[in-house]
Amino acid sequence: MKRRSAMRDWTTTLLLALMFLLGGCQTAPRRAAPPDLINQATPEGFPPALRLVTTDLHGFTSQSTEFFKGIRAAATDGTIDILALSGGGSGGAYGAGALAGLSRAHERPQFELVTGVSAGALLAPFAFLGPDWDARMQLAFTGKRSARLMRSPTRTILARLLSPRGLPRHNPLFQLVDHFVTPAMIDAVAREAAKGRKLIVATTDLDKHETVLWDMGAIAARGDPTARRLFRDVLIASASVPGIFPPVLIHVSDGHSRYDEMHVDGSVTTSVFTMPLIVGIQAYDVPELRGAHLYMIVNGQLARTPRTTPFNTIDVLSNSFAAEMTYKTRGAVLENIAAARRMHMQFRMTEIPVDYPQESFVDFDAKHMRALFDYAEDCASRGLLWLTPEQSIRRNMRMHPAIATQPPTCPAPAADQAR
Repeated sequence: MKRRSAMRDWTTTLLLALMFLLGGCQTAPRRAAPPDLINQATPEGFPPALRLVTTDLHGFTSQSTEFFKGIRAAATDGTIDILALSGGGSGGAYGAGALAGLSRAHERPQFELVTGVSAGALLAPFAFLGPDWDARMQLAFTGKRSARLMRSPTRTILARLLSPRGLPRHNPLFQLVDHFVTPAMIDAVAREAAKGRKLIVATTDLDKHETVLWDMGAIAARGDPTARRLFRDVLIASASVPGIFPPVLIHVSDGHSRYDEMHVDGSVTTSVFTMPLIVGIQAYDVPELRGAHLYMIVNGQLARTPRTTPFNTIDVLSNSFAAEMTYKTRGAVLENIAAARRMHMQFRMTEIPVDYPQESFVDFDAKHMRALFDYAEDCASRGLLWLTPEQSIRRNMRMHPAIATQPPTCPAPAADQAR
């Protein structure tokens, strides 16, 4: 019996070694990337202003006046409302539930600017389009297609080693996004963008090692199948966790040469954002945003009750990645708080509380996703969603009981809401 077990272990080891060798030798064909960090290359048929590298000061200053004038004009109630949606994998069900609960309570603003990264990018079009799209949003984050995203992490990683590019139509992330990005969604986004509202999604350009911000309304404005494909591909790229989902190649041209850009999960370089990075580096002032309301939905936990990590490679890697994501998100939240204070914006945030029993950001089990959605929807509908940064810190820094000892409380308990 022991001999048979040892033989199985040896066979498994041999197969894994072979897969790693094959993965290392295989290179999916692609054209060269654009040679310059800042250039005029853009997806064919679309204007260069479609997107922005976050360190491009000239690009930002040349586009910002019209960009923020449009947002101001779209604020028909006199107040600019901004929503920033973070990454978080399966935690995206939290943001979806939060928005549905705000709709139910009739407390959901019309957001003049919506930004999204990774899971937040998949949520962003629904958040942008408003309560009429809540049923489709719920289905996207709690339905059968989302449950297929991560059935076997080990098998998925090995598949990426064997086939870095993969077969798009067999990729569950492609299938999910392709199903929900319909011509009706493209038309609706284009109509709202024409009013001056902005929907911005972040990807990571692996060739440049930079965050790229995409104006999804400008993509939708073209209004044809090419617009739908690019809109879909940018959303897929923003959520394509390296090693789990294949990267997305974006074909671009500068008018003379054609290139391929490789884009992956926006969370690789930024967890959540409101403004391009250059705004913080230059302490750039945006007068149009003074007095705006900035809401941030963090689709994850900013602290965690200690749990023993099993001594195996998958759990070590998973927990390491989760810890990195937690600290990166904390840093991004702090940057947004500082920007909000500099520009005299009112800042409110929400996050999955530390006492909520979330096992992993790759836990796409349908039952768990629905439970997280229902929890957030209930809290939001009862007015227990939003926190100030100080309230968030108080919750995360206090001693936490074991998760199993009591049901999770809402992000903003009634006692804190009154303060």
